Amino acid sequence: MTAIQQRCSALSNSPVFMNIIISLIIINAILIGLETYPQIANTYGHWLMIIDATLLWIFTVEIVIRLIGSTSIKAFFTDPWSVFDFVIVLSGHLLVGSYVTVLRILRVLRVLRAISIIPSLRKMVNALLLTIPSMGTILLLLGLFFYVYGVIGTLLYHSIAPEYFGTLHQSLLTLFQVITLESWASGVMRPILAEDPSSWWYFVTFILIGAFVIVNLFVGVVVNNVEEANREESPSPTDIKLAELQEELAEIKQLLRKQKD
Repeated sequence: MTAIQQRCSALSNSPVFMNIIISLIIINAILIGLETYPQIANTYGHWLMIIDATLLWIFTVEIVIRLIGSTSIKAFFTDPWSVFDFVIVLSGHLLVGSYVTVLRILRVLRVLRAISIIPSLRKMVNALLLTIPSMGTILLLLGLFFYVYGVIGTLLYHSIAPEYFGTLHQSLLTLFQVITLESWASGVMRPILAEDPSSWWYFVTFILIGAFVIVNLFVGVVVNNVEEANREESPSPTDIKLAELQEELAEIKQLLRKQKD
């Protein structure tokens, strides 16, 4: 690495530099929130845009420093978090004023850069991403469960409650509300139960199987995989002691071999 690369690498890895960037991201998030208030936006909109543009260029300089400080351009773009930061910052320069709504959305996405900057958040998101492959089977099971109950609900209750079970997609949306346990009894089940007293089995079995079994299984897999990912990144005291014992046993074996020789 050249002298400039070493300086940029030391600067980008400096705790002070990182804290400054985190503070600017928080300030940027506060300013974006203030723009949602019409009175503040109309009075200070010009200054807010100037500050936002200044922050964008500061973030651009930060990306350039990190790019120069990396071992190579390939190493920088093989890091998913670096690519994420690069795309978010670059999008702020490419979009013009005619795409105001898209520009505002992408400016809000800049707040997500806190995940890539703060190590604890980045570690948590990486652990959650590792759980995606193992959740495929559970998502498939949940999808089949929703589809079966959606078809049954549409066939049985489309005439009783067409606003909830009139079509398959309406039934699926209703079942999503039911599985969240949000006003499912008073808002969905009770009106149908008044027309069809035998409909209780449909909602009770859906709640028991869906909310109490499948969703909890889903949450259990996530928690278990997050714990495993954290355990791999930061070994427990027991793992450290076992590693030390293995090293001591290896040294003892070497001594015994030397004595035999």
